[in-house]
Formats: sequence, C-alpha cells, structure tokens
Amino acid sequence: MSVLMSASEAREIEPATVNTTDEVTAFIVANLPVAPVPGIPEIRLHGARPGSGLRRVEQQSKLSPYWAYQWAGGAALARHLLDHPETVRGRTVLDLGTGSGLVAIAAAKAGANKVTAVDIDAHAIVATRLNATLNDVTIETLLADLTAGAPPEVDLITVGDLFYERRLAKRVTAFLDGCLAAGIDVLVGDPGRAHLPREKLAAVAEYRVIDFGAAGVTTPAVVFSVVAVTR
Repeated sequence: MSVLMSASEAREIEPATVNTTDEVTAFIVANLPVAPVPGIPEIRLHGARPGSGLRRVEQQSKLSPYWAYQWAGGAALARHLLDHPETVRGRTVLDLGTGSGLVAIAAAKAGANKVTAVDIDAHAIVATRLNATLNDVTIETLLADLTAGAPPEVDLITVGDLFYERRLAKRVTAFLDGCLAAGIDVLVGDPGRAHLPREKLAAVAEYRVIDFGAAGVTTPAVVFSVVAVTR
C-alpha cells in the first residue's frame, strides 16, 4: 500500500524529495532490517522497526512512508497470488500504489510474464527495487500517478489498500472503472476501509493478515474482483 495523488500534486512534491537514489538505498539498507513478511514467509522485505528514523525521510519527501510497513490489503493480495498462481501466470500485471512492492513481488514469484510496480513516492520505488532483488525477481518500476490517464496495456491490475481517504478513493475508483471498461481484470485487497466501493466488488477470498499498527494481531482482509462500472 502507498499513497497516490493527482499529477499536479505529485509535481509539487517531487522537488521536496532531495535524497539521491544512492542515499535512499543506503538509508533503507542501514535502518530497515530484512525479515519475512508475517503470514507470507516466501517473501522477505525491508521494514520499519522502532528507531528506524523514518521521520527524517518523511520530512524530506513530504510523503508519509507507507512503503515501510505492511498493510492488510496488500498482504491479502500477495497471499492470494502465491496460493493461486494461475491468477497471474503468463500475464502482464501492474501493481498500483505498490509501496514496498509486496504484491508485485508475489505476482512475479507466481509466474507473471511481466510485472510493473507503480508509485508516486520515489522512496517506495527504491524500496521496491531493493525488495525485488532480495526476493530474486525482476520487476519494472514506474514513478508516476496513473489515475488521471488512460488505462495501461496490461492484463491485470492489483490494488492493495488505496481506499482509506475519500478523494484518493474517488480517483482510484474512476481509474479502475476505465480499466475494467477496457477489458483489464482488476483485483483489490482491502480489510474494509471507509471508502471501499463495495457495490462494484465481488469477494474472491478472505485471509487473516497483519495490518499496519495492529501490533502483531491478525485482521480479516478480502480479495475482491472489480465487476461493475457505474455510469
């Protein structure tokens, strides 16, 4: 899970990201230890711990470092793809708001032909590349906000935990409507955030996973397919 915003907002943020890629890489390697993802031991990620110093990163980038934490929707999606590799095998996959790259890595491990991980936070892109290398998978990364643009040329879009804020959810929902109309399959992982467009979704599977801030307590999260476009 990560944050997405409009293209104009993203352009305003870019100058505030003063770190070079090498500096961000060095920070993540030095301060965010590697560990298996709870409930998804097949995947290891750099992750935040007490004293990781992420406040400094947030002050520099002006974006919350969501990429450094596990979120329930992404965890459910990753678990689902690994348990059901036929979902992605041989397909082109785009992970929207990739954060740490967890879902993108799961798609690659499950046999996707090509995986693109997209985020508007440059730090998330660096973290995704590091985590992909850790897990011995190849993932393309893209620093961009796609929600105002045309549907990408992919077979499947995965979306983990992007319905936590009203304006963001409205943009993401409109973008996914366009993708569905273009014939792209969409899977959403979400534990029931406030702005989840439930009327457009059909439940596929439910998993108990760790959520951000839950202190090791599992919570149910659902994998949905997007099935309806509202006009």
